[in-house]
Amino acid sequence: MSLFVLSERAQKYRADLLDFMDSHIYPAEPVYEQQMRDSGDPHFQPPILEELKAEARQRGLWNLFHPHPEWGPGLSNLEYAPLAEIMGRSFIAPEAFNCNAPDTGNMEVLTLFGSDEHKEKYLKPLLDGTIASAFAMTEPQVASSDATNVELSMVRDGEEYVLNGRKWFASNAMHANCKVLIVMGKTDPHAAAHRQQSMMVVPIDAPGVTVLRGLQVFGYQDREGHAEIDFDDVRVPAKDVLKGEGEGFAISQARLGPGRIHHCMRSIGMAERALELMCKRARSRSTFGKPISENANIQDWIAESRIEIEMIRLLTLKAAYLMDTAGNKQARTEIAAIKVAAPNIALKVVDRAIQVHGAGGVSEDFPLALAWAHLRTLRLADGPDEVHKRAIARQELGKYRAEVSAESNGRGVLA
Repeated sequence: MSLFVLSERAQKYRADLLDFMDSHIYPAEPVYEQQMRDSGDPHFQPPILEELKAEARQRGLWNLFHPHPEWGPGLSNLEYAPLAEIMGRSFIAPEAFNCNAPDTGNMEVLTLFGSDEHKEKYLKPLLDGTIASAFAMTEPQVASSDATNVELSMVRDGEEYVLNGRKWFASNAMHANCKVLIVMGKTDPHAAAHRQQSMMVVPIDAPGVTVLRGLQVFGYQDREGHAEIDFDDVRVPAKDVLKGEGEGFAISQARLGPGRIHHCMRSIGMAERALELMCKRARSRSTFGKPISENANIQDWIAESRIEIEMIRLLTLKAAYLMDTAGNKQARTEIAAIKVAAPNIALKVVDRAIQVHGAGGVSEDFPLALAWAHLRTLRLADGPDEVHKRAIARQELGKYRAEVSAESNGRGVLA
């Protein structure tokens, strides 16, 4: 952290957050699991989570992600990075502090592009943690890694738009408190490629909106759900278009940049917890007459994990620093790089921890199997690895375009 010195207020939040994790979050995890089992409903909202939210809000550990002082503490990306990392150590922590995806991204979109009505009806309850939201962009019938492919039609009809199509992996749409969707679709198929799309605010209970199912992720039915949603002649008032017709692609880029780095910050926290569990397990288990922590291969895994975690932490902090000082656009290469590196390295650390835990590592008795599933999914969420690598390669190649052109002009064309 020496290269990126934390402000006094960020250090205070960090200390308070660490204390809250020890005193409230970790002890609440088994209670949460028991309440979920007792309910028999995979999308149940357990009372312990609401208790944690109330306590966190009372202590001022609330909306820490929000960059605008009106709605949160107004921390910079660099200040927020170590806090998101701490929250990433537990699956229930981000929502307990009202810092969970996709609500964070949706709140920022509504802050930047929502009308006064949107802010009153949806943003304020989201900031209060009394409702949840989902982001409906990915579609089952097209390669959604290219956002210009979206096909859900948004046809103007007087003062309304009529929506028809299907979305899936709309995370949070199965949440017991989900009330609103931000939906991306196509308003003008004849416009320039990046001006065809628009985003609209759609109540989840609007006529014609049908949540068909919650998709499992590696066999897990996540509490917040990843919904497949059908839109059948859904009528949306023109006033619910965000920013204006044709602005959907631009909004998606504004939304996904901070969202990507938040995912990476939390991934580091998950990797740290996996390393901690790996070390404790290695110390406590013996094979062939000695603790497994004395085996050279185990020590290699522990050392490599520490090295790799520090590498992705530094890259994350650099990306956060550039976002704060130069803007998201100037930090796009670093954001893309960490979006590839963080989930991949965290996956390696979790995989090593699973191996050290033996059969227990793949069971529900430890958080490692679920962590692996979440991290593997992150290699696809907010753009697959390959799209980010393509962006990085293009940026690198672009540095040499003029140089290669000058060389070609100087030498001429070889016959």
